[in-house]
Amino acid sequence: MGCGGDRHVDLCFSGSYPLMAVSNAVSGPVRGSLTVQCRYEPGWETYKKWWCRGANWENCRILVKTNGSGEKAKGNQVSIQDNQKMHTFTVTMEELRWNNADTYWCGIEKSGTDLGVKVKVTIDPGKMAIPTLCSISSVRGKGIASIVKALFKSIKYFLSVSMR
Repeated sequence: MGCGGDRHVDLCFSGSYPLMAVSNAVSGPVRGSLTVQCRYEPGWETYKKWWCRGANWENCRILVKTNGSGEKAKGNQVSIQDNQKMHTFTVTMEELRWNNADTYWCGIEKSGTDLGVKVKVTIDPGKMAIPTLCSISSVRGKGIASIVKALFKSIKYFLSVSMR
């Protein structure tokens, strides 16, 4: 089947494999978010799913992991949720920064070697998520002064990043 592995993960690049990333390369804007979907075959529903950062498994650091249920698990600016009926788990990275660009892995924890699929994350310099007046004003209970202050702060940040 063309599968090889090391002591940490079974990797497979051809043939049938029980785990796949919907896209092996994703991009998101600075200060924005991105979503990665990983699909698995039936039979893996109750296994723990995880999201890991690092080019090599030896250096890979798990950022967030499910508990084997469909509940959303949260880490530092990252979350993971397993839709067991659809055999898909979704990873969301928020408040993206330039240094979030790296190699990541979506995986399934199992006895022996885990299953894992590589995902390349890039940060798009051409896009920048900037709150609009509408999105800022949606914060209820804030006065106009707070809204204007938040808008100016966003513009100042945008200009400082754009001038680099």
